[in-house]
Amino acid sequence: MVKIGYLGPRGTFTKLAVDTAFNGVDTQSFTTIPECIDAVFHDQIDVGVVPLENAIEGTVQLTVDYLVHQARLPIVAEIVVPIQQHLLVSPDFSKDLTEVSNVYSHSHAIAQCHQFLHLHMPEAAFNFTSSTGKAAEIVSNSEQEIAAIGNTLAAKEYGLKIYKENIHDYPNNHTRFLVLAKDKNIAAIKHEAETEKTSMLITLPSDYAGALHQVLAAFAWRKMNLSKIESRPMKTGLGNYFFIVDVNQPYDEVLFPGVKAELEALGCNVTILGTYPVYQMDL
Repeated sequence: MVKIGYLGPRGTFTKLAVDTAFNGVDTQSFTTIPECIDAVFHDQIDVGVVPLENAIEGTVQLTVDYLVHQARLPIVAEIVVPIQQHLLVSPDFSKDLTEVSNVYSHSHAIAQCHQFLHLHMPEAAFNFTSSTGKAAEIVSNSEQEIAAIGNTLAAKEYGLKIYKENIHDYPNNHTRFLVLAKDKNIAAIKHEAETEKTSMLITLPSDYAGALHQVLAAFAWRKMNLSKIESRPMKTGLGNYFFIVDVNQPYDEVLFPGVKAELEALGCNVTILGTYPVYQMDL
């Protein structure tokens, strides 16, 4: 049986993505994103599912940096899941929200609910946890007047009450999850893919005028549509960056080799991180 790892514990949005996307698999939770990625890299599990980007809060930088600098693994699929953040409390909580002393959740989840927290819980202290599931676990084990931000799965898993539904600031809240595996055929998802894309890692030879323009021009004149371009530090010194580029089409034997050759002629290093299907999930 295929073994899939995810950012845990139980009740996280990553676990929700796994449950929605896969059938008939063995699952294992990991406390952190690096632990999950390492488990795939060292063949302890077959597939890893980790968050990449939220529509409100942007990229999960730890995922990108760890994949690039520590454990380079192929991206074999992307799962897009709608995110609904709820305020979770203990079952016997019956007080006003102003009496909640602390709110626990992942930093991205708290940021996604900033306006609600500012208006209704201005005195509460915010505590960042490794995941929304971990936040729910903390509330379930506490006798204090505290709350967590998480999903319906977390409420069910840890016996919590949903005090207020959908407290995120913007309605179109989605998160992209990466599916990582050494064997792309092992990660069989039970849905039809919406589209396909290819992710590329590009490093520039040096910081010179017009360098990024030349990189983008290699895609532009070939009419290759980029859905995202993002820079991250190379961690080799100030001003040194790499770029992650998402191209809205699968890898082929004409356009992509042409782009790669043109960029390498400019002195760039180009790596294909994966060409993969994208699955849009409805919860």
